[in-house]
Amino acid sequence: MTTVSSAEHTRRDFLYIATAAVGAVGAAAVLVPLVAQMNPDASTIAAGAPIEVDLAPIADGQIIKVFWRSKPIFISHRSKAEIAAAQKVALNELPDPEPDADRVKQGHDQWLVVIGICTHLGCIPLAHQGEYDGWFCPCHGSQYDTAGRIRKGPAPKNLPLPPYKFVSDTKIQIG
Repeated sequence: MTTVSSAEHTRRDFLYIATAAVGAVGAAAVLVPLVAQMNPDASTIAAGAPIEVDLAPIADGQIIKVFWRSKPIFISHRSKAEIAAAQKVALNELPDPEPDADRVKQGHDQWLVVIGICTHLGCIPLAHQGEYDGWFCPCHGSQYDTAGRIRKGPAPKNLPLPPYKFVSDTKIQIG
């Protein structure tokens, strides 16, 4: 009879170690795709990502529309006359009183950035329309001024403001 001391490695030890290693590799091979499939889709991540908009090509008085998180964003380069008209409105005349200064970034009064969804039933208003030369919702007649504030119609609130900041004098980041 031969005796094997416990300090020596046997075939059985090798089989235990090899089986454990193959089991660990197999578990990792199963877990990596399982965990990866729980991450959001790339298009979902991109849809919520901030966007940058170059303001340089937008002419004075022009309004452009971009999309952020599947919502239309109106960026208005307001003329001096539009700014003056928005600033002189008495707050007691507004259904949802908000001064023009609270709807723009300080030092950038010429740029108004709003989410282009009517606060009545979610329609998309038309730019440079209505009595106040702001936005007009043809579905139910809501009229907004050049600051995106509700002036007439069934809409209860002003056009909402998205989160945005100026990256430079000619570029903004929305989101």
